[in-house]
Amino acid sequence: MKSLGNSGVEVSELSLGAAGIGNLYTEVSDEQASETVATARSLGIRYFDTAPHYGIGLSERRLGAVLREQPRVTYTVSTKVGRRLEPSDAGGDDLGHGFAVPATHRRVWDFSADGVRRSLEASLERLGLDRVDVVYLHDPDDHAEEAFHEAYPALEKLRSEGVVGAIGAGMNQTGMLTRFVRETDVDVVLCAGRYTLLEQGALEDLLPAAQERGKSVVIGGAFNSGLLADPKPGATYNYAAAPPELLNRALALKAVADRHGTTLRAAALAFCAAHPAVASVLVGARSADEVRDCAEQFAAPVPVALWQELRAEGLLPDNAPVPGEEPS
Repeated sequence: MKSLGNSGVEVSELSLGAAGIGNLYTEVSDEQASETVATARSLGIRYFDTAPHYGIGLSERRLGAVLREQPRVTYTVSTKVGRRLEPSDAGGDDLGHGFAVPATHRRVWDFSADGVRRSLEASLERLGLDRVDVVYLHDPDDHAEEAFHEAYPALEKLRSEGVVGAIGAGMNQTGMLTRFVRETDVDVVLCAGRYTLLEQGALEDLLPAAQERGKSVVIGGAFNSGLLADPKPGATYNYAAAPPELLNRALALKAVADRHGTTLRAAALAFCAAHPAVASVLVGARSADEVRDCAEQFAAPVPVALWQELRAEGLLPDNAPVPGEEPS
């Protein structure tokens, strides 16, 4: 377990992202969702991340249904604010937002102080919990002014009141997350897809800033939305078909992993976890089998020679920390 900044909130080094059990792209049964979360717990995963956005509340309801049956001190849970859910009678489904659920609600961007509190209250009701441990501002890319001047102070107040233990922001870019680390007193940021074996943008700004300021980073998207899990024609990157040059790079990474008797998935997870600013690697799963595979890959040793070859082949920068190497 690692602490998020100086908050005292602890997370497991491998954590479960719950978008999948919110019917991301395709339906998941209640039983399958429950088994996914229960299996994660049985394998030692103690940190679980969700959001109202995931299945317009379905992820929170399903995650809470399992977690609230367990002693509260045995897990850490985070949710997000910034998209409030309002009832809608538009009908149809929510696949336009990526979730195979009925469109019973619509998302309303709201980074106001009142919106933050209302969103958190609704999340607690769906989760069936009296508190969450971590709250992130969710994708404030186009709402910077409101996020920094209204939403963030509201989170800081919630933390000072003891309502939440740690606060932060979660995004798919590093620029604004770096600003949060440098200009606010966040405990943690969640960076999805920008620090992986395929691309290391966060190495230039976010991760050094987090180290310098004593803040934690949770890394999501370790497989770049599928490309590093199984690189082949048609594999996805950033939730769309992978460009040929990235597919070729992923295939080259896989070839090196194969030569060293390991898997690209194991190397991808180990790489993300190796940076000293990283507290946890967040993996999405929609079944017990997927959770088991992630846990097995995360625990698998990766030969030191693999990292040496990746550097020699120009597939990994020399300044990227790798397992077993003393940080510079």
